[in-house]
Amino acid sequence: QVQLVESGGGLVQPGGSLRLSCVASGSMFGIFVMGWYRQAPGKQRELVASITGGGITNYADSVKGRFTISRDNAKNTVYLQMNSLKPEDTAVYYCNREYIRTGRDFWGQGTQVTVSS
Repeated sequence: QVQLVESGGGLVQPGGSLRLSCVASGSMFGIFVMGWYRQAPGKQRELVASITGGGITNYADSVKGRFTISRDNAKNTVYLQMNSLKPEDTAVYYCNREYIRTGRDFWGQGTQVTVSS
């Protein structure tokens, strides 16, 4: 089993920054991709950014140039640095681990990010 715990959300003004963290515990075996997703009220959950074990990253067009995903394998932690935040970034942000070979995935409980003046 895998447990994912997010932290770092909060209230920030437009143009501000936040850094989300996701700490993983449990099994670390296997090849997997770590990702950050978000879900705004009334909308579907969407991929924000992902990173492979080799460090290959992928971003949603809406966050390119503003968000950066990174991982510290020694700390079993994935980060999402969010800069130049906009009100439309307001959502619950979820950490995800997806195993490449099986497609099985695990989710964290989510952390609320609110961008408002």
